Amino acid sequence: MKRILTAAILIPIVLLLVFLGPRWHLLFTIAVTSVAALAAWEFLGLAERSGANPPRIAVLVALGSLFGVNFQWPDHTTAIFGILSLALLVYCTFFRPVEQVMADAATSIFCLLYVGFTLIALPTLHEAANGPSLVAFLLCVVWVGDIAALYVGRAWGRHKLAPSISPNKTWEGAAGSMAGSVLMAAGLWGLAELLEQWDSVILSYPGDIWYWLVLAAVVNAAAQVGDLSESALKRSAGVKDSGTLLPGHGGVLDRIDALLLAAPVLWYAQVIRQTF
Repeated sequence: MKRILTAAILIPIVLLLVFLGPRWHLLFTIAVTSVAALAAWEFLGLAERSGANPPRIAVLVALGSLFGVNFQWPDHTTAIFGILSLALLVYCTFFRPVEQVMADAATSIFCLLYVGFTLIALPTLHEAANGPSLVAFLLCVVWVGDIAALYVGRAWGRHKLAPSISPNKTWEGAAGSMAGSVLMAAGLWGLAELLEQWDSVILSYPGDIWYWLVLAAVVNAAAQVGDLSESALKRSAGVKDSGTLLPGHGGVLDRIDALLLAAPVLWYAQVIRQTF
């Protein structure tokens, strides 16, 4: 019940932020930055359980700077990511105990990549011509895939997917997740076509439906790998959840783990499509 109530509160808020319109892009970026900061804080807590002692404030400053630069000068995001990574290395070199420099610097830079650079994809997608539709596609495909995996896995799951990482995940659940995401993509594409007949452009998925179905399958695969990756990180740290902020869901990092790989995959897919 806690899981359902939390989702019932958060999902409408998230979709409202997505569809507020271009004038509210700054608010959307601030919201994503805040989520990234909370997830980064939890990740750094996992790192501390594994023996590292990364400089939390320095990492959060670097994270906020990355999102700020991406908002103001999106063409320079990659270069700034490199600069901030080197800055964290220099900080750890001079302000951490020498025996901790390797672990602290590696953890800090990986956190910036894993939580920061990946989630940059969300405001970047949101600012595209059909940005809100793309972000809604991403969220709905990932959410429905997650729900389908849960219920299909419980009902028919027999063959373990990755027992050493996540004992409850099964190949049957993974297949159900993939099917759910593809069906969700088909539904979104059909809804966009229907709305277009009513002269509404609130949803826009140009091109053939097959592109969006294949894209949903790719995004779902990335989301499942993202889920497993975070599970592996937690298992290596000896914890079940990254935090307790979201009742029934664990921590923020637990809730967005699938997006950390799915969001950049959708972003890169759109870049490739526009290029070729």
